[in-house]
This record gives sequence, structure tokens and C-alpha cells, in this order.
Amino acid sequence: MTPITEAGIRASFVNCSKGEARRLGVPRDLLRASWPDLDFLGWRDPGAPERAYLVAERDGSPVGVALRLAQGVRRSVTKTTLCSVCVTPHTGPGVALFTAPRVGPAGRQGNTVGLYMCADLDCSLYIRDKKQTELGERFESLSVAERVVRAAANLDTFLERVLDGDLAGTRQARG
Repeated sequence: MTPITEAGIRASFVNCSKGEARRLGVPRDLLRASWPDLDFLGWRDPGAPERAYLVAERDGSPVGVALRLAQGVRRSVTKTTLCSVCVTPHTGPGVALFTAPRVGPAGRQGNTVGLYMCADLDCSLYIRDKKQTELGERFESLSVAERVVRAAANLDTFLERVLDGDLAGTRQARG
């Protein structure tokens, strides 16, 4: 991922107001981020753990999406669940359901899109074997490069559902 500044992060959000984007908690360690290892920047808000944020490059530009942790979703501690982005297996609370308001009128009417993701949003590190789950080593025949391509496609599908074809109109309005 191309390094991005705090101002760039705040300007990238497409599914929240400019005021909400100004107030959201941006990671404090942006300068220390391992940008070459990131396919997207994802983080949970330490002041509001039910909030999370994701910024990914799409068509050469950063696209930020505000997420909420779905409440009342119970996970079995004995069953394994896969992240829908990186397809990393986790036990118990290692995968969480995040919801994102859709862009435009649909989002203002309360329509959301959900995605099961690594609860810590560290998909990029799991893909590259720089971080392991509580299950230990991955057993997958795909190379790291193939896993990166798969995760990018999975994330792009989610972003397309959030954007609902309204990316051009949203960027012009935020201009």
C-alpha cells in the first residue's frame, strides 16, 4: 500500500460525514507502519472498540470505510471461522462481523453491508505469515502472491457493495 497521511486518511472516507471523518481516531503510529506489507490500513478505535476503519487503494486512490462491530454475534470458542478477506482460520473471537453503511441515499436510509474479517484487521500480516493465529501455522497451497491477489479481490468485492456504484458521485460531492 502507498503510504498515506492523516489528512489523506480523513479525506478518503466515503460512507461517513466530513465531521465524522474529522473526529475519528487515526492510528498514532502511521510513520512506523510497514506500508510495503499492507494491502489496506485497518484499525479499531481504542476509544470506541465497536468502531473500526479501513482504508484501501481502489483505482489508484484511497477509499476509506467506517465500520461497526455487529453486536450480539456469538462465536463458539471450539469452532474455526474464516476471515472473508484473507481466508485465515481463527478460533472464537478471532473473526468478527463488521458492518459498513452504504454510500449515498441507501446508507442514509440505514442500509449496511456486512463482512466477516479478522477481528484485529491484520489480514495483510496473516497473508504474509508475519503474524499467526492461535491455530498456528497456515496449511495452504497458495503462494503469498496468490493470497495477496485473492484478498485484494475479496476486499474489492466488499468495497463495491459499500460503494454500490456511487464512487464517482461521492468523490465529486466531497471534491
